[in-house]
Amino acid sequence: MKKIEAIIKPFKLDEVKDALNAIGIQGMTVTEVKGFGRQKGHVELYRGAEYDISFIPKVKIEVVTSDGLMEKVLATIMEKAKTGKIGDGKIFVTKIEEIFRIRTGEKGETAI
Repeated sequence: MKKIEAIIKPFKLDEVKDALNAIGIQGMTVTEVKGFGRQKGHVELYRGAEYDISFIPKVKIEVVTSDGLMEKVLATIMEKAKTGKIGDGKIFVTKIEEIFRIRTGEKGETAI
């Protein structure tokens, strides 16, 4: 089992979510986050004054999936989140040792 964390642009969230639902992903966690990478923030003009925005608003999607579905999930996120411009985001994949569903006590892939 793998945990996939994707940091993407907020306006791409609905497109990514719908595409993941279409390939069988039934659940995900979404968090509003802020950060920067190579983009290094930007300057905005508000009421005639310039403001340096160091941390760019992003969205973090967390999905836990079986090893067999991981490549399809990664390809879907990359395809739907890509704009071709700087700041499209990152995807992190980590191994999950065990999962438990609190309500039923199920564990492993049946608990996903």
